[in-house]
Amino acid sequence: MAVLERSELEASPLADLHAIADQVGLDGFRRLRKADLIDAILGEKTSVAESDDGSRGATQEDRSEGAQRGRRRRPARSRRTPDDEEDEGGEANGRAASAKASDTSDGDDLPDAGADGAIKARRGRRRGARSGSSAVTESAQQDTKADGGGDVGESAGRIAAGVVEVLGNGSAFLRVSPPEPSDEDVYISAAQVRRCELVSGDRVTGPVRTPRRSERYPSLVRIDTINGESADAVSDGVRYDELPVDWPRERVALGSQDPTLEAIEWLTPIGRGSRVVIVGARHAGKTETLRRLLEAVKGRDDLEVTLVLAGARPEEIAESREGPVAPVAALSFAASADSQDQAVERAIDAGRRVAARGGNALVAIDNLDGLHPPAARKALAAARNLREAGSLTVIATAERPFGGETTVIALDAALTSTGRQPLLDLINSGTLKPELLVGEDGAEAITKARAAAQEAN
Repeated sequence: MAVLERSELEASPLADLHAIADQVGLDGFRRLRKADLIDAILGEKTSVAESDDGSRGATQEDRSEGAQRGRRRRPARSRRTPDDEEDEGGEANGRAASAKASDTSDGDDLPDAGADGAIKARRGRRRGARSGSSAVTESAQQDTKADGGGDVGESAGRIAAGVVEVLGNGSAFLRVSPPEPSDEDVYISAAQVRRCELVSGDRVTGPVRTPRRSERYPSLVRIDTINGESADAVSDGVRYDELPVDWPRERVALGSQDPTLEAIEWLTPIGRGSRVVIVGARHAGKTETLRRLLEAVKGRDDLEVTLVLAGARPEEIAESREGPVAPVAALSFAASADSQDQAVERAIDAGRRVAARGGNALVAIDNLDGLHPPAARKALAAARNLREAGSLTVIATAERPFGGETTVIALDAALTSTGRQPLLDLINSGTLKPELLVGEDGAEAITKARAAAQEAN
């Protein structure tokens, strides 16, 4: 380390110092403050005082090397939610390990090199980022080779192209031979999915780094293009909440012979972009009505349908997995409110991205009662008919309305218990501005039906 000057080290960011310390085999360097770390790199004695961030930020590679060296270290804080293992259960062994590691690194790794080479390569990468590219620049690669480092192109030179498949925990895989998984698939971190607002079906390209010793799949270093357009241009678009909206104007046709669904379709119509809550007392038939709604809208090319079960009975979870639309997340009533919040939020975020890209998404939630009230309202508020893009429709079940709905479908528990159809409680049900969905004549017919129901009571 004699070639390094203290002034140069002091001017380097902490990430560069960590890279140097790792190269020289310095134990416990992540627990040192910057000044102490510089002293340790230069060979000076220092006391190891653990910093506030502890082992936070340690990558999977750091943890595996630490185990081999016999270091004692506090375990890194998990970034996964309690329900992630269940959501990811269909994936092969090894994918969860890759997901845990890559979320912290986000493709921000260089191959092993000398200490000086690490500094030069990282500075070269930052120069490239300022010029509009987040890749390691050619000059940085040359500097790394000149100082005895490995070939950056060997780990991040291959360009992968494929179709995105987003997992339940927010991370994703780039399927190079869609739709079937293969050993050539590339892992995409949850941070990249959020930053680039990826959805399943997006076509993506970008450079790839080889898997580390504890990973099964290669990881995407960065995303260059999304559906043929620059990732920067796609990510810098207008925020979803700032896009202009309209009242729902296109009715979601159900076309069912079920008496309750027929009543819903014409007396409490649902439009693309509607915020719908199916309400009623316990055992009023809310879950069954939602299941029949999903049966009526499944398989449509112009509507991407997603189901989330939050706070459901185990029997309902098992039944739903064999139902018309398999849930992307299924949590029983034993799950915490935080876990239910997160499962619903992930599904809503995916629906928002579909709508912002011009598609039409429908997210069904059974139910909202186990969520924190602010999270439930946030999920409902995400539904909207975007004037210059697509739409996100949210249909949820709850014991009572939350406020802000465009459609309330109230079910009568007395009718359910006696087996009478339809189950609709028309007096307590309704749709705002129904004339936009069923026309003036249809709206007048709804008014007359409500009046007749009022007289009958």
